[in-house]
Amino acid sequence: FKVEEYHQQKMQQRAPVYHIKMRNMLTGQLLDKTFSGYGIKLNRAPVVNRECTFLYEADGIYTFMDTGTFDQYELNKDVVADALTYLVDQTPCEIVFFRDKAIGVELPTTVDLAVSETPPGYKGDTASGSGKPATLETGLVVNVPMFVATGDKVRIDTRTAEYVTRVSE
Repeated sequence: FKVEEYHQQKMQQRAPVYHIKMRNMLTGQLLDKTFSGYGIKLNRAPVVNRECTFLYEADGIYTFMDTGTFDQYELNKDVVADALTYLVDQTPCEIVFFRDKAIGVELPTTVDLAVSETPPGYKGDTASGSGKPATLETGLVVNVPMFVATGDKVRIDTRTAEYVTRVSE
C-alpha cells in the first residue's frame, strides 16, 4: 500500500486516532483505514525503485530505460496511468517494483512541458491576478498566468498539476 493522506487526531487523556487513506499498489483500490492506540506499527513493503527514463509509447505499451543498467522495461497503460499526463520523451522517473513486477511510476516533483494551445493574453488584463487555461503537449490542461503564450515551456508540479513557473530555454 502507498499512503495517500494521513491525519492524526489527539484528544485529552485518550489514545491518538490515525486516519490513513492508502492505495493498493497492485489493484489501484483506495482504502480508508482508521487505527487507534499507541505503538501501532506498519511494515514497509519490500519495493525497489529504479531510476529510468521514458523513451516512447507504441500501441499502448510504454517503454522505459534503466539509467544504470540500460535495461528496457515495457509497461502497459494500467501501470503508467497516473503519470500519463506528464510523460514526454526523455522524462526522468522511477519505476516501482514489487517482487520483480513493475507496479507504478513515480515522477519527479516538477516537469517541463510545452504549451500547445492557449488563448492570447489581453493588454491590461494583469491586475486581476487570474489566469487562463493552457493545453500542454501531453493534453493536460492547467491554469497559467496571462503572459504565457503558445510555444512557451512551463514547469508543472506533478503532485498538484499546477503551474510553477515559465522556463527559459
